[in-house]
Amino acid sequence: MFVPFSVTDFLDRAAAVYGDRIGLVDEPDQPAPSLGSPTYAEMADLARRQAAKLDDLGIERGDRVAIVSHNAGRLLTSFYGISGWGRVIVPVNFRLRPDEVRYIVQDSGARVLYIDPELKESLGDVECEHVVVLGDDENLYAPPGSTPAAWEPDENATAAINYTSGTTARPKGVQITHRNIWVNAVTFGMHVGVSDRDVYLHTLPMFHANGWGQPFAMTGVGAQHIVLRKVDGAEILRRVSDHGVTVMCAAPAVAAAVLDAAQSWEGEIPGRDRVRIIMAGAPPPTKTVARVERELGWEFIQIYGLTETSPLLTVNRTRQEWDDLEPEERAAKLTRAGAPALGVRLDVDPTGEVLARSNVVMEGYWGRPEESARTLDGGWFHTGDGGVIGDDGYLTIADRKKDVIITGGENVSSIEVEDCLFSHPSVSEVAVIGVPSEKWGETIKALVVLAPGVDAGSKTEADLIAWCKERLAGYKAPTTVEFRDVLARTATGKLQKFKLRTPYWDGMDREVN
Repeated sequence: MFVPFSVTDFLDRAAAVYGDRIGLVDEPDQPAPSLGSPTYAEMADLARRQAAKLDDLGIERGDRVAIVSHNAGRLLTSFYGISGWGRVIVPVNFRLRPDEVRYIVQDSGARVLYIDPELKESLGDVECEHVVVLGDDENLYAPPGSTPAAWEPDENATAAINYTSGTTARPKGVQITHRNIWVNAVTFGMHVGVSDRDVYLHTLPMFHANGWGQPFAMTGVGAQHIVLRKVDGAEILRRVSDHGVTVMCAAPAVAAAVLDAAQSWEGEIPGRDRVRIIMAGAPPPTKTVARVERELGWEFIQIYGLTETSPLLTVNRTRQEWDDLEPEERAAKLTRAGAPALGVRLDVDPTGEVLARSNVVMEGYWGRPEESARTLDGGWFHTGDGGVIGDDGYLTIADRKKDVIITGGENVSSIEVEDCLFSHPSVSEVAVIGVPSEKWGETIKALVVLAPGVDAGSKTEADLIAWCKERLAGYKAPTTVEFRDVLARTATGKLQKFKLRTPYWDGMDREVN
């Protein structure tokens, strides 16, 4: 018997088995009216009514629906209200500039654009056939009792298009299928051991690789979702205490914020011996991992993956053989990318690039068949990361072959930042690199050769950073600018970024942090 996978499977089960259970505690402090604490049955009803409203608007199966939102209950249920009835959700980073959002809406061909009320003014000039502000529920949902037109699930249909920064100035749309989502959610949940006793805190942006699949994995087992709109270390600790949180996913900067907040927290740290914090983007320093275990009493789990892989490729969770190790020794093992997740095959090609095969690998890049073919050449996904696989099967990422900087869990194209800086009249040459950061894992440094007659100094540095912030999303701007007389190049004039990065990574065993 063949029954096609569908994202609706997760919410259908939750509504059937845990219908009376509170499935979601929405963010109370947000510009839209909070959804409060709907049950799983009520969440399923909201998804049906959203799908029915899209029917009323004439949005066909396969049409794209973009949504630009901070973490919110309406974003969580939209994964089902949009994709569950055959449309394609396009979650957009709310930190992007209006022109960047406009590009994604146009490139994806979205017919509907949902926007967070906080972004209503800034995104007012972004055109789309239908624009709905989240919280205007009469335009978001059909009347109570409405039922959407049936959709026969197709597990190979695109369920989501997630835009990711890469080696080009323009982001690429990653086509993730229902099958990709299903396999990622189930294997992710298995490896981190989720159950109906879990309470999940959304510290990770839901737009980022579909919240790493947690809107599906946690829903399918009946775990409770706690929505957090804005990351704040003390607020995370408070919600862990108030809601009995047991699991969260986060970039290294979130762990740093929690550790900082713990220094002034009154009383016992909440969640000790209960919380699992799952981290990716770039492994934090070994001492940070040890501090999570020692000071918070939380279990640290490292994963590795990409938007193109839904994202889970590897998992690194402490194992029985490591129980007697000191925290620092165990932390050193946990900062590796990890062992392949179930169903994942890894290899390293002769150039050192990590390759992967799995049912979580994307269908392709939206509208970019040639780039898709290159990335999936030979039946393997080419990650663009350099790494080694140890005798124990654990992967360690050594460097990033693509010019991508991961800062605070966000991918930043160094080429995009360089293009922006090149447009400044004072800049003659520029190279943008990632350098280690205790807070962000990596941060952005611009190495700049100034035009003749321009003086280097703190004012010029501030001007260049401000120039980028005016033209790019704020997180893409350099945090520091270093002025050089010359930049290392090959005989053919190509920048040798590995030479430029080396002094900043001296003493570290890999050039990602």
